Amino acid sequence: MSNDITLTKADAVPAPQDRPVGETLLEVSGLTKHFPIYGGFPIKRQVGAVKAVDGVDLSVRAGESFGLVGESGCGKSTTGRLVTRLLEPTGGTISYRGQNIAHASRKQLIPIRSEIQMIFQDPYSSLNPRQTVGTIIGGPMEINGINPPGGRENRVRELLETVGLNPEHYNRFPHEFSGGQRQRIGVARALALEPKLIVADEPVSALDVSIQAQVVNLLQQVQKELGIAFLFIAHDLAIVRHFSQRVAVMYLGKIVEVGDRDSIYNRPRHPYTHALLSAVPEMDLEGEERERIRLAGDVPSPINPPSGCRFRTRCWKAQDKCATEEPPLLQIDGNAEGHLTACHFPEEPTIAARDEDIVLDPALAAIEEGTGKTP
Repeated sequence: MSNDITLTKADAVPAPQDRPVGETLLEVSGLTKHFPIYGGFPIKRQVGAVKAVDGVDLSVRAGESFGLVGESGCGKSTTGRLVTRLLEPTGGTISYRGQNIAHASRKQLIPIRSEIQMIFQDPYSSLNPRQTVGTIIGGPMEINGINPPGGRENRVRELLETVGLNPEHYNRFPHEFSGGQRQRIGVARALALEPKLIVADEPVSALDVSIQAQVVNLLQQVQKELGIAFLFIAHDLAIVRHFSQRVAVMYLGKIVEVGDRDSIYNRPRHPYTHALLSAVPEMDLEGEERERIRLAGDVPSPINPPSGCRFRTRCWKAQDKCATEEPPLLQIDGNAEGHLTACHFPEEPTIAARDEDIVLDPALAAIEEGTGKTP
């Protein structure tokens, strides 16, 4: 498959909003996942918890591509594993086609497993090295008792051709393929059961840049032809902009902003979203100078997150209210339907450069003042 997209130029990005979407397929409300921390001797007891996901609300419509972005460690991948029920939620609801599957039993999940599939981040560890490609892709069909017309082997060869691989690779092993080819095998495995929703957990982050475009093109082609909904998890804002119709921004276990693609990238309201976009130099639009925001410090520990707004410890607009009241996820602009922001003091809806750059890191400020240059 040719590398026919440019992920670094916003004006070259097609409009995914044109793709048809249907009724709500997946609705997540108040989703939480706390991993217990045990300590003490000789008796082990719980002394705390890692609040990886702490109250996430989102929805994905049939045929829609929904992007989930944020820094490493913010809970994106955990959210994806909760949606696919690879992890048991601590609380909240996961409604799939009107049925709450958050705490469904293994037996209750059997008819749903085939409709929700996942593409994993690492194409090297997600494939069994002892199985052939045919066994890897055909395994889900065998487990679910599916016998397609023409037989499973014929169906596997069709899937290999669909993802741009040679059907004759049926009897090869994963070590005989490159990273990009392995990820295509992972895509074929996800398509084997004809799912209605695919959770793609950073499917291209482990691949070379030239291969990333090919895999993203493949996923878009699959969505267009089969009408599959995607929950696309990534930290690369340019790729999410290219692929997703709606985007949610996640920070320290919570969603801080959600809206359609153009609203998030051209008119963000949450300070954290502004900071994320300012860190991507290739996101320039029509030659206008964009703002620069340098955040101090790292993401706080999910074991003991800040009170109130979780971003306040790194925010240049934080006030006393931010420490005592958690901002709800609400619509701020009356003309921005569906654009929700969780901030007491939202930013202006612009990405233009400011008169003075926001630099919160003292070390960076000292370097810039001493040299007069940007590091």
